[in-house]
Amino acid sequence: MSELQTQKQHAPFPQFDPHRILGLHSKGRGQKVIRLFRPGAEEVHIELSGEIRELECTDIRGLFELAVPKDTVLSDYRIYHQNGLLAHDPYAFLPTFSDFDAYLFGQGVNYELFNVFGARLCEQQDVQGVKFALWAPNAQSVSLVGDFNHWNGKMNPMRSLGGVGVWELFVPGLKEGDQYKFELRGHDGRLRIKADPFAYASQMRPNTASVVCDVDRHVWSDEKWLKKRVDQIGKAQPMTIYEVHLGSWKKRDGNFLNYRELAHQLADYCKRMGYTHVELLPLNEHPLDESWGYQVTGFFAVTSRYGTPADFQYFVDYLHGEEIGVIIDWVAAHFPTDDFALAQFDGTYLFEHADPRQGFHPHWNTHIFNYGRKEVSNFLIASALFWLDKMHIDGIRVDAVASMLYLDYGREKGEWIPNKYGGNHNLEAIEFLKHFNSVMHKCFPGCLTIAEESTAFLGVTQSLEWGGLGFDMKWNMGWMNDTVRYFGHDPVYRHFHHNELVFSIVYAFSEKFALVLSHDEVVHGKHSMLAKMPGDEWQKFANLRLLYSYMMCHPGKNLFFMSSDFGQWNEWNVKKEIEWFLLSYPIHAGLHKMIENLNHFYLKNRALWENDFSSEGFEWINCSDSKNCVISYLRKSRDSYLACVHNFTPHYFDKYEISLAKLCDVQEVFNTDEERFGGSGKVKQRVFVNKNGFTISLAPLATMVFEVRFED
Repeated sequence: MSELQTQKQHAPFPQFDPHRILGLHSKGRGQKVIRLFRPGAEEVHIELSGEIRELECTDIRGLFELAVPKDTVLSDYRIYHQNGLLAHDPYAFLPTFSDFDAYLFGQGVNYELFNVFGARLCEQQDVQGVKFALWAPNAQSVSLVGDFNHWNGKMNPMRSLGGVGVWELFVPGLKEGDQYKFELRGHDGRLRIKADPFAYASQMRPNTASVVCDVDRHVWSDEKWLKKRVDQIGKAQPMTIYEVHLGSWKKRDGNFLNYRELAHQLADYCKRMGYTHVELLPLNEHPLDESWGYQVTGFFAVTSRYGTPADFQYFVDYLHGEEIGVIIDWVAAHFPTDDFALAQFDGTYLFEHADPRQGFHPHWNTHIFNYGRKEVSNFLIASALFWLDKMHIDGIRVDAVASMLYLDYGREKGEWIPNKYGGNHNLEAIEFLKHFNSVMHKCFPGCLTIAEESTAFLGVTQSLEWGGLGFDMKWNMGWMNDTVRYFGHDPVYRHFHHNELVFSIVYAFSEKFALVLSHDEVVHGKHSMLAKMPGDEWQKFANLRLLYSYMMCHPGKNLFFMSSDFGQWNEWNVKKEIEWFLLSYPIHAGLHKMIENLNHFYLKNRALWENDFSSEGFEWINCSDSKNCVISYLRKSRDSYLACVHNFTPHYFDKYEISLAKLCDVQEVFNTDEERFGGSGKVKQRVFVNKNGFTISLAPLATMVFEVRFED
């Protein structure tokens, strides 16, 4: 290979420190020199003190120089970028990433990473522009590519700051909306083009470029809501959650609605229906609609499908103004293998484990985060904090916690590596989750953290001080599985499965549970909630009214997935709007009306939510009437009692005895069998009270709730 060929292969400066040569530098004899790198250019010009000056080529590899007076400063000259942008020289500026930020990041405790990494609009040395910072400790070189340099990786190499492996560059003149990526020469020598892991915004799929964005421009008006959130810490609150996938909740001519439109329509719907919170399927940027948002590539980016980060901030602000909380699903269990994202980011297994027995998820064909690496743990915690800080989110539901807790999750013998004690618990993930919950609650008092955890792992909602994971709530997957399975049985045979119905109370107060009928139960051939129910059409709807009312009466907070509250026949399809047209049919409208009334009834009755997490709020009246498939119990608050009676058969009982001593008054306050709800309306309730309890007529496949008062 000739000397000329060798020269052309390498830039005329250290790959890790282009600022050492490029930019404005002192030169002997009281002069300074301006150096630019423009490989392939025949002529290079700059603007110096208002005049256009040509630089001299001093190196065939593309180095150009101009000698200038010794008193020249960076503000005296501007350079031309490839797209014609005239701005100050990126290589004449001091680093924008501090040693202190690097130190905190290396310790895993820089909780404002979203302010210091990525592309951030700023003023540096009195000049406006964008500072870029990237973590790639094993990269041989990193360049910034974007619209401004025609995506040419030779034009704007970044400098390595050493230490924890941060690469940095400040580019004057760039503005919001500019698109960019990073070109990395990996540890393995391969060239990769990567999106920014810390980007605030990205292009609309299928494009994957990161976008410069300002998330600090929105003027928030939710101070009253945030104060209320803090004031309610430790106080019992009702909670009815409406789980929503924004892209398929409503559409216009098959297209997505904007966050701002969705804010008004969703708030109106939730207020009318009595939902206190919305829980949104992941809004992090993701490349594939069919993943529902759970294959995340932008952990700090609001998906562009429905608008900009500013649009989403309006969404949250508006819902808070309507007194509706906003919870998001957040994925820390895994990430996709897409080459433009986190996978083998700098030519090494940076974010993930190298050994596939630890670093690859067989269920989802995704990578698993290396929770034991402090920088990775910091990255994830900062992502969660970003949503609370910049987006004012009220709660985070952590997806797939069980897969994080167990090393053998979804694996056969020999496909996983035991921990240092020989067990199957992922000790590093457990510590990560504790760290996560500690920081969330310390930085944002009153925020909620919720675990989707499907096993019997102890202490998910136990406090950190008592050795728990520190979550505020846990999805009660045991209740969901047992209850849905029970309702799937023909009522003729339900008496054989009575234990599936009553077993949940055995462990109901071992954790702080949320009862959920989520999106996971109405996809992949599982059928919609309505289609799961046995019997003819009337019985299917009656069963569904019974199921929802039973969930509302059972201890625990409540979550409904969109479309389930009006009885959609088909499974949820992420590509289509849910089937709102069904509300034009009386039987669907009746179910919808029942949910509306049930939610508002729940909100008004403290007995149904004041002691959700304590056995003080629940007392069996009769859990053993398996022959008739009827259960009854008391829900209790400080000053009120509700007797809940559920008949899980289509049989009408003219006289059914409820044993409850020392009663003085009983009044029916809710009945799912009312005609306006689509019920039979057969029971015109007359309650007969005696010294041992009360006698009622029991409606078929129905829930009846009675307000009871006892003798002093």
